[in-house]
Amino acid sequence: MALAHSFKNEVSIVLAGEAGQGIQTIETILTQILKRAGFHVFGTKEYMSRVRGGSNSTEIRVAASPVPAFIDRIDLCVPLDPKALAHLEHRLTEQTLIVGEAQALQSSREILDIPLTKLATTIGDPIFANTIAAGFLAGLFNVESGPVLEAITKIFAKKGEEILGKNRQAALEGIRLAQEACTAHSIHLEIKKCPSVAGQVIIQGYEAIALGAAAGGCRFLASYPMSPSTGVLTFLAQHAAQLGIVVEQAEDEIAAINMGLGSWYAGGRAMVTTSGGGFALMAEGLSLAGAIESPMVIHLAQRPGPATGLPTRTEQGDLELALYAGHGEFPRIILAPGTLQDAFLCASRAFFLADKYQVPVFILTDQCLMDSYYNVKEFPEVPKEAPSFVAKTNLDYARYRLTEGGISPRGIPGFGEGIVCVDSDEHDEGGYITEDANVRAAMVDKRLKKQKILPEDSMAPEFYGTGGYQKLVLGWGSNFHAIREALCRKGEKDTAFLYFKQVYPLPEKILEYLRKAKEVICVENNATGQFARLIRRETGFEVHRKILKYNGLPFSVEELAQKI
Repeated sequence: MALAHSFKNEVSIVLAGEAGQGIQTIETILTQILKRAGFHVFGTKEYMSRVRGGSNSTEIRVAASPVPAFIDRIDLCVPLDPKALAHLEHRLTEQTLIVGEAQALQSSREILDIPLTKLATTIGDPIFANTIAAGFLAGLFNVESGPVLEAITKIFAKKGEEILGKNRQAALEGIRLAQEACTAHSIHLEIKKCPSVAGQVIIQGYEAIALGAAAGGCRFLASYPMSPSTGVLTFLAQHAAQLGIVVEQAEDEIAAINMGLGSWYAGGRAMVTTSGGGFALMAEGLSLAGAIESPMVIHLAQRPGPATGLPTRTEQGDLELALYAGHGEFPRIILAPGTLQDAFLCASRAFFLADKYQVPVFILTDQCLMDSYYNVKEFPEVPKEAPSFVAKTNLDYARYRLTEGGISPRGIPGFGEGIVCVDSDEHDEGGYITEDANVRAAMVDKRLKKQKILPEDSMAPEFYGTGGYQKLVLGWGSNFHAIREALCRKGEKDTAFLYFKQVYPLPEKILEYLRKAKEVICVENNATGQFARLIRRETGFEVHRKILKYNGLPFSVEELAQKI
């Protein structure tokens, strides 16, 4: 067979098959091996909402430099069943190298035949086919056996010596097959290694959010599981003792947010993590936070709606839900990280902002960010000691004392001599129920005063480009990397990029960027251009063009390069 393939600087690998076939096993082994060997690694998943069956895939980009964005191109495809090839047909080209069991795949395409099941059975069980496949892929990158066996040991050591030994044997068998295949079929991968990568860590989006929350002083998490936010809940539960966090799986989302508010009232920084459908149940609790002026941190991991929608896919459709949720009028802050470093930073900063201004703070992510990962050198520095804004009360303490900026000293029960009275009904300065019209107006004005001072701590948008730009691309959240790489590929000096990691309140200087461009383009993973609409509402500026996607998949670098 004429299977000659040559890859330089970067390879895009896609593993595909049914849920339950072991894609994640191959992915876990391979990414750890490649990172240890000194390659930059990026991975992202697309999967169906089922425990068994369906067609799922994982893309792994391996490169000489960071490439943390999704691309359509497939260089190396490893399908585990015939349906996988049909599922990926639109992404395959004549240059794609397909590796697998030719007889099982039953495809007219040229396939590099690897008898995984037969070899795994020889070792002791067909289950070892996945480790052979991981070893084979590592072998294509000419990875030495040392890093491979280190990764295998780390992953399987807890399963006992026999299982570990057979997985080591399977990985080495995969490397041997790769060496034979490279020689027989002229397969060449020329990707320069970066020694410093070996000492870095591979972090997933949900881990970055969880670690950022811990760094921000989170001491209590209450949530009900809902993809794609569940990873934050499970990660913090697994590491609760190490991080000093109490984690509670509530009976529903209503209970979760009310538990969180109880924690803040008692002095403990709290967060809830949920998705759109779960947050819909939290709307009354959000409004309660607004009324009692309680800090609250809400991690809202978006997925396509309405209703159950596409529970395992991605979308940026909940910006307006976060913006307008809750009855009545009260201020809020919405952060939308687009990188793992920013996910950590925004999660940490959310607690500072919520505590300082006594408002709800949203961390808006999505399935794309939550389930993507890449190697990182370090996270941004945050204060080692989380600043506290809790005031010690005296006998004449009034929880809602009128102040010039609208922020009253926040006391907690038992810290001082005063009574800390909070109430969801309209209240006076002491926190006691009132129906006095003048007091009502004063309290509304007090709460809304905060909106005017929130920009003092806004996270400014990041500008990429030169001062002479004609075209300005706007992006927020997880679209960051795809937009950046697309613009780098185009190399047009008259095109700049403005990235928002805080989408509300908008920074005051945004108009300076917008007015300078002849064309402003907004890139969003939703059907109606919610961020563009927010910009118009806040500034009066009408975005000239929108690039929108809402089929449940993230933007690829190629499509953005073409559409921009």
